[in-house]
Amino acid sequence: MSRKKKITAILLTAIAVLLILIVLPGCFYEVKEDEYACTARFSKIIRTVDQPGLYFKVPFIDTIRTFPKRTLFYDIPPSEVLTVDKKSMTVDSYILWKIEDPLKFFQSLTQINAAESRLYDITYNAFKTKMGVLDQDDIINMNPGAERNAIYDEIKAEVMSKTSVYGIKVVDVKLKRLDLPKSNEQSVYERMISERKREADKYTAEGERDAAYIKAEVDKTVNISLSDANAQAEQTRAEGEAEYMRLLSEAYNTEDKRSFYEFQLALETLKKTFNGKDKTIILDADNPIAKALVNSAE
Repeated sequence: MSRKKKITAILLTAIAVLLILIVLPGCFYEVKEDEYACTARFSKIIRTVDQPGLYFKVPFIDTIRTFPKRTLFYDIPPSEVLTVDKKSMTVDSYILWKIEDPLKFFQSLTQINAAESRLYDITYNAFKTKMGVLDQDDIINMNPGAERNAIYDEIKAEVMSKTSVYGIKVVDVKLKRLDLPKSNEQSVYERMISERKREADKYTAEGERDAAYIKAEVDKTVNISLSDANAQAEQTRAEGEAEYMRLLSEAYNTEDKRSFYEFQLALETLKKTFNGKDKTIILDADNPIAKALVNSAE
């Protein structure tokens, strides 16, 4: 084997090894004991793994989304509910939950933050609905705790039924504190204002988001149209100039025609030069303009 062939073989081998070192790490991913791993290809889940180990994926095409398998704790922000006798109460609770179906979870919520937001809405509505059919004395009294636990169990069952569609399993819903506001009337007004403001802010944010998206799409369309129009204009201008030069070349294709054309250009230049008063021009005797002037004078 010649030296050149040896060098080529070494280079090819080095390139192949380099490509393997670059691509090989992207071909595998690790799944831990406390997580699910979903393989997404072109935004679609093609595989879900719930057992720990090392798995293969297509590099540069497949992406891996992991979700915790363990039970998660979510401390629900305190919120106010209204009993059937129109008394306001502050509910402070928490929820234990876990991802039971990672495929449903990915398709419906995608992220933990989105799941917590949805859990907050569902749990708050469950408390509000249940408390809304009870008197305050049915909730705060000296009766055995089993009666209140039955109320909380109903709330838990309601939350569980609403969250299963998201691939979520609610382990438990617990009440940390149930307080009475200092001023029931004022707290109710403030809650109503806060809820309306939150809804208004939500609609405002969605409108601003949609408006920004529409404006960006319109700007993009306008820019593309202007760019295409300018490109077309430049192409047409270039084609016109080329056609003009071709016609000139065909029109003045002999020595006599070229001489006449040069003479005509000389006269045009002379006309533009002497467009005022008291002008002097110094020309060489062989200059076409000088010849034109001398011939004209003779």
